[in-house]
Amino acid sequence: MKTLLLTVCILAFLFCLYFYCIMPRFSRKREAQRFLHHLFAHRGLFTPDQSIPENSMPAFANAVRHGYGIELDIQLTKDKQVVVFHDHTLTRMCGIDLPVCELTYEELQSFSLMQTQEKIPLFADVLKLVNGKVPLLIEIKLPTIRTETCVLTDALLQKYQGDYCIESFNPLALGWYKKHRKDVIRGQLSANLTHPVAEGGYILSFLVKYLLLNFIGRPDFIAYCYKDTQNVSFLVNKCLCHTPTFAWTVRSEQVLEASLPKFDSIIFDSFVPTNEYSM
Repeated sequence: MKTLLLTVCILAFLFCLYFYCIMPRFSRKREAQRFLHHLFAHRGLFTPDQSIPENSMPAFANAVRHGYGIELDIQLTKDKQVVVFHDHTLTRMCGIDLPVCELTYEELQSFSLMQTQEKIPLFADVLKLVNGKVPLLIEIKLPTIRTETCVLTDALLQKYQGDYCIESFNPLALGWYKKHRKDVIRGQLSANLTHPVAEGGYILSFLVKYLLLNFIGRPDFIAYCYKDTQNVSFLVNKCLCHTPTFAWTVRSEQVLEASLPKFDSIIFDSFVPTNEYSM
């Protein structure tokens, strides 16, 4: 009898610990509502052939013109400028294997995006272009434990008048906002990161995959790969905690229609939705 009681107590403790680790922030659900029921153009509304490149000024202007929210990626240059760019290196978008963080902004301007005339934009210039016309979903690229990107990004956003929220795969970015900017809506990005193992190793990938580091940043929403939603921690957040959920990245009309009932907002690219969707 004592063994059974001890086992029950241990299991109850483990469940409570698990729930504590994965639970979201509950106190800002009303404020998070303004980012729900949106279609967000992934890296702007770029074209599949990249004649309008992703994360470029024309892509952002195109999204504004169509009335879509904008998802974009930010990181720091060597001289601490906040630029809008997804990859760690310039290999895919600019054809040269150099890390963004090891180049100054001026040096980056010598490279073009996908052989077009477009250059890597400053985040400040993107904010001027959007100017509050559509909501922004800002992914903070944070490959290290240093949160300087958050500090410099926040300095720019404090002057911005439009709606925005932030997200990151790195819980430390959310943790910075939890500590310093409680008013900003924040989201945890995740997916099935252990197949294959994401950068950072298996243990970290496992912890982020199962949202076990949510206690660091207490996200207001979960942005999860639409293919991986059988994850138990995602389901607990969605069904038990009623945490808002964003789907990434939807790349066809068919997948969009299938995802609409399952998520509160959708991040899409590679096509322009042909129907008017009421989410």
